[in-house]
Amino acid sequence: MTPVRILVVDDEPDMEPLFRQQLRRDLKKGRFELSFATSGRDALSLMDEDEPPSVVLVLSDVNMPGMSGLELVARLRPLRPSLTISMVTAYDDDETLAEARARGADRVFSKPIDFALLKDYLNDLIAA
Repeated sequence: MTPVRILVVDDEPDMEPLFRQQLRRDLKKGRFELSFATSGRDALSLMDEDEPPSVVLVLSDVNMPGMSGLELVARLRPLRPSLTISMVTAYDDDETLAEARARGADRVFSKPIDFALLKDYLNDLIAA
């Protein structure tokens, strides 16, 4: 089985160990492969280098310094129309949710992340 490649974009340094801890069983089984970027610019660079395309899901924080996650999704969507892009936000008000969807986000998760819900979502992606 080829692992599902996930790019997590978040400026908080504790997100990488958190994701690695929460998904450790799936990472050991080779179901997922995680990459991390701490800014929208870093994420775009990683995606430029992703040839042939292997990233299946981008999971980006909405609020980051420099390029926001909303700007990132708006830039990624035309480059990779079939890419699944989900957003994570601590501010899950209706305006933020609507803007994320309008810019091309497939799904929006609230912080703190419910990893059981995220795992169900990832399992659905694998099954599709």
